[in-house]
Amino acid sequence: MEDITIVGVDLAKSVFQVHAANAKGRAITRKRLPRTRLLAFMSAVPPCIVAMEACATSHTGRESCRRSVMTSA
Repeated sequence: MEDITIVGVDLAKSVFQVHAANAKGRAITRKRLPRTRLLAFMSAVPPCIVAMEACATSHTGRESCRRSVMTSA
């Protein structure tokens, strides 16, 4: 998971689409992750920018990531 500088997360009820890229915008990984595996994936990613859509569930997702492994801006 080296060189990841940004992770984009498309929020959904049960399966999330995750796209991680390096500083040049090159895709490092693209995954479909169930809710149960999303935090495990985020724990393995180095500190970086995490972009989520603005919707009713984005606040909950951000707080879950923040409590487990990250700091928010």
